[in-house]
Amino acid sequence: MPTIDAAHAFALDVTRVKDRAGLADLLAEACARMGCSWFALSHHIDFLAAPDRGIRIHNYPEEWAHWFDERKLGLTDPVHRASQRNMAGFLWHDMKPLAGERAEDEMILSEARRHGIGDGLTVPAHIPGDVHGSVSFAWRPGVAAHADALLFARMIGGPAFDAARQIAYPGLQHIGPRLTDRQRECLIWAAKGDPIWKIARKMGLSPDTVREHLRNARHRYEANGGITLTVRALWDGDISFEDIGKR
Repeated sequence: MPTIDAAHAFALDVTRVKDRAGLADLLAEACARMGCSWFALSHHIDFLAAPDRGIRIHNYPEEWAHWFDERKLGLTDPVHRASQRNMAGFLWHDMKPLAGERAEDEMILSEARRHGIGDGLTVPAHIPGDVHGSVSFAWRPGVAAHADALLFARMIGGPAFDAARQIAYPGLQHIGPRLTDRQRECLIWAAKGDPIWKIARKMGLSPDTVREHLRNARHRYEANGGITLTVRALWDGDISFEDIGKR
């Protein structure tokens, strides 16, 4: 069974990966540790329509990948839909209630089995500014995914997806916060719904200074209004929903 030490070693190795082939090798090694056959690290998009918009690294049978893409299942696959409602990761056999939501769900799962893909597990990748993504591991039909494998996958899924993003988009590592501390604080209070005068009183500033901070923040994000500024700052990770929600 995979160990915590093995997960730590994977997380270290994945930071040294230079290309997709190297990451695929590491994911194959993770498969071997868990006793599964398949892996798929992917954004949930229509890859035939927009192949450059997302990342996908997998070892699924090519016939299955072709069947999957022809039907635009990157957007509607039941496993992908389940991952969009989950943060921690899940075993596929625990998502069975979802499989009845759409008439084609059981057909998709059945077709996967026909291509040699049985039970599995998925760790979601929810990153501000990105479309949804996930890291999945699957076993051949007749073998059940297990809780120990899910624990291991939870520890390595995030580092693996982050490594894939750094490989695909090298410029990401050079992107830092766009807002100063003062701009960020003003924006958080504004996003909570506080008026300028109240923000000024809380921060010990003049109303004009608060307006200047928010104006400069909009300029940094090329935003023409407060809502656009808030959304873009959330996407970039300059602020978080927790920042806005906490009292």
